[in-house]
Amino acid sequence: MSAPSGAPGSTTHGAVAPVATIVLAKAPVPGRVKTRLCPPATAEQAATLAAAALLDTLDAVRATPGAHPVVSFTGERSDAVLADELHTVLDAVDVVEQRGDSLGERIAAAHADTAALHPGLPTLQVGMDTPQLSAALLEQCVHTLLTPGNDAVLGLATDGGWWILGLRDPHRAAVLADVPMSREDTGARTLDALRAAGLQVGVVAELTDVDTAAEAVEVAALIPGSRFAASVDACASALTAGSPA
Repeated sequence: MSAPSGAPGSTTHGAVAPVATIVLAKAPVPGRVKTRLCPPATAEQAATLAAAALLDTLDAVRATPGAHPVVSFTGERSDAVLADELHTVLDAVDVVEQRGDSLGERIAAAHADTAALHPGLPTLQVGMDTPQLSAALLEQCVHTLLTPGNDAVLGLATDGGWWILGLRDPHRAAVLADVPMSREDTGARTLDALRAAGLQVGVVAELTDVDTAAEAVEVAALIPGSRFAASVDACASALTAGSPA
């Protein structure tokens, strides 16, 4: 079913098209997440930023019409910063354990496991590094994915990676198992792998992944009132230490 122009994520009859929306996530445990923020941030501050970003992301996913949220998770929830709030949200959605050695393998497995939970649904996958994404933006990505002729959707990140991947057939994520991740050319390599597999790829808006202190401050400014912005504000003096005046 395709979505007509101006009605993101809807069918030709106006109903919302269901999509299984995956969040690939790691427990926000101090010393295990956002380590590139340390210094200038402490391990606890970095984990708090990661937790806020994850919770904001889950809010956006859960608010997206037609979305069936699935969290592909790794790590100990009980050791996480904001563990109680995280428990509450994760208990309200489907959760699958990450499996695979490389990140590419874990991504492929997340799509396959989600397909087993929601047979026949396309998948849309994000991470926990783009808290600025919104339900409206996710709807636009669904619209692009379901545009006639498209088999996949990819949103590149400013650091050379990517922030969103959508597939009409979730099992086609297997082509990413051998794609090197967390590199400056990961986005380009991913796009090449999808196209080499014969997929027509719709490219959507580029976003900034939060990996550095400067990126955290930049993204927080885009989403005032969010958990992430509040968390950045709480450790602003650390994050801006040494920044140019």
